[in-house]
This record gives sequence, structure tokens and C-alpha cells, in this order.
Amino acid sequence: MVYDVQILPMGRGDIPGPELFWMSSWNDWHTLLFQSVLIRGNGVTALVNTGPAADLGPMNAHWSLVLGERAVMRREDDEFIVDQLAKHGVTPADITHVILTPLQLYTVSNVKLFSNAQICIAEKGWVHFHTTHEHPHDNRATSLPDDILVHLVTEAWPRVRLLADEDELAPGLRTWWSGVHHRASVVVEVDTPNGVAAISDSFFVRENVEKGIPIGINENMYEAIAAYKRVRETADLIVPLYDLGNLDRYPEGKVG
Repeated sequence: MVYDVQILPMGRGDIPGPELFWMSSWNDWHTLLFQSVLIRGNGVTALVNTGPAADLGPMNAHWSLVLGERAVMRREDDEFIVDQLAKHGVTPADITHVILTPLQLYTVSNVKLFSNAQICIAEKGWVHFHTTHEHPHDNRATSLPDDILVHLVTEAWPRVRLLADEDELAPGLRTWWSGVHHRASVVVEVDTPNGVAAISDSFFVRENVEKGIPIGINENMYEAIAAYKRVRETADLIVPLYDLGNLDRYPEGKVG
């Protein structure tokens, strides 16, 4: 079975070179385009990530504190998740699966809108969140803010699906745990008319995979080496979730 895959732009932000490319690009800044991905076909309407909240203030306050004002997210008027879905004739109620990779404010903030969807989270990432008190990279409040956490473990709990390291949501729609960026990072593999698409935050841009350069903000370099090798060997279409070049590579955001 094959699916249509559509990129949805969520906003832009700048990061310093060594965050994108490990131990290189020291004097550069790079613009990232944060994206959600809509997957449709065979009775499935899946969404990879729900995008940042309507109010960017709290997230941008944190990003500005870490990297400075240049890093804050800039969003066009039509880039909120509900507006982007509407462009493709989809409402939040139509979504059957939400896949979160990783757990961050720009992926989880609108989960409450998707009241009919299975909420799919890497089991490794879920366990890490609930068993880790201090971490140099993961901040609990910016991974799963309290209101989202309460929603997930109460009203939405019957719909929360913890993903095994290798999992299948439907024939032709698979996930595998990749790590690299966060403990909740996965690769979403989708069979499309143009081949297998690999969608993930474990690689920020295509160059990470093609040249084997780990993202600088990786939590484990060996996971990067293994994940990028697997993607090179199995994917026909690489869809890094922050790559500004995706919209040139896939005109109008249509991957397959």
C-alpha cells in the first residue's frame, strides 16, 4: 500500500553551524524550516508532529535565552497547523494518527486538537521522560509541558500508543527508533508511489545523511552513524524535518 506525503511548513529559525554539523561550520548560521508532515491513504490520515503553539512567546523566550534573539521562530500567518491542514482539506478531527518525534514544544503543543487520533510516541522516549530527573539536553517543561502531559495521561491515555523500536502503524507505514537528537526521536518510513520516504528529526538536513555528518546537537554519535547508514540503504526519499531545501526538492511540499 502506498500513501501521499505532504510537507507542512510550521516556521523558521536560525541555529549556529556546530549545532547542525558536528564540529564544523564554526562561523556560520543556518536557517531551519520546521515542518509537520501529512500522510494520507488506505483509510489513514496521519500527521508527523503537531507544530508549535498559537502563542510562540513561551517557546521563543526559551530559545532566545539559549541561543539569542536570532534563534527565535518566525512564522507566516498561514503556518499554524490548523491553517496548513485546511489548505489540504483536512481538519484535526480527520487525523487518525499523530506521530511525535521528538517530544518538544514545536512538536507536541497542539496534541489536544487531535481528539480522534492515536498519539504515537517512542516507548524509549516516554520511559526516559518519566524516569529522568536531570539531563543536560532535555528540559521536562519544554519536552512535555504540564498541560500536555496531563492530557496524555488522563483524557487521551486510551489513545496513547507507545511505539516499539520497530513498529508498524498500518501496512506501508512504519516507524523505527533512531535516537540521535533525543530519546524520543524516530524515523517514520512511508511507502509512496515514488519509493520509501524516511521522515525524521534525527537528521536536520539532507546533508547530515548523505555526507554522514552527525547533527552537532546529537545525544549519541554512534546512533547517528547507524541511523544515517540505514536511511541511505533503505530510503528513496529523505525528508529531514527541518530542511529548508525540502520545498525546493519536493515542489509545493509534495513528497510522493
